Amino acid sequence: MLPENEIKRVLTVTAHPDDIDFGSAGTIAGLTDRGVEVTYLLVTDGDAGGNERTLDNGGMAELRRVEQTAAAKHVGVTDLRFLGYSDGTVVQSLDLRRDIARVIRQVRPDVVITHHPERNYQFIAPSHPDHRAVGGSTLDAVYPDARNPYAFPELLRDEGLEAWTVREVWLTSGPTPDHYVDITANVDRKIAALLSHQSQVAHVTGFEESVKGRFLEWGKLAGLPEGGYAEAFQIVPTG
Repeated sequence: MLPENEIKRVLTVTAHPDDIDFGSAGTIAGLTDRGVEVTYLLVTDGDAGGNERTLDNGGMAELRRVEQTAAAKHVGVTDLRFLGYSDGTVVQSLDLRRDIARVIRQVRPDVVITHHPERNYQFIAPSHPDHRAVGGSTLDAVYPDARNPYAFPELLRDEGLEAWTVREVWLTSGPTPDHYVDITANVDRKIAALLSHQSQVAHVTGFEESVKGRFLEWGKLAGLPEGGYAEAFQIVPTG
């Protein structure tokens, strides 16, 4: 794993608004507190989400952008980018790989955080098909696309984006986590970020207690003292 002092820039690539907050907001808060530059890349605007469908898809997309922007501020992130793919229909494709590789070359991160591309049969909720498609496309964009100057040559030729090698990918919500981050000091910021997504969580009874319970269990798996909270990742070395 990269030493903390070698992580200067981080790019998260997720399918929908709120994905990063469920998976990694506590970790992100700790990174930004250390001065790490964090960029959020969202593949969709989440227009097919929401429990109360009083808004059309365009209105829901706009609301979810606003909610995600507010959530990001709770953990110190102000650089958010949206690709505008249609929620619920994302597939692994060359177009998506190119769009993610473009942002990797723009941001030039040391670490990319994204969805695990495999289905998690122990906990099905994070295995949305958009998540798996985004995770797989991001891994392909990291290796080989972003580092290969001959992949998507228009990125270099037309946009001046030089190749870039990401050193690690951190996968969220997969079946085989091998690294835990202590988020005890930032769990309340994580909850505040999640509560910014009112269109998604306002109807959920006991939402805060449920979320805290999940990350408290991961704290136990991480070997933290009683009452400690953790987020879980699978680390993929790519450098």
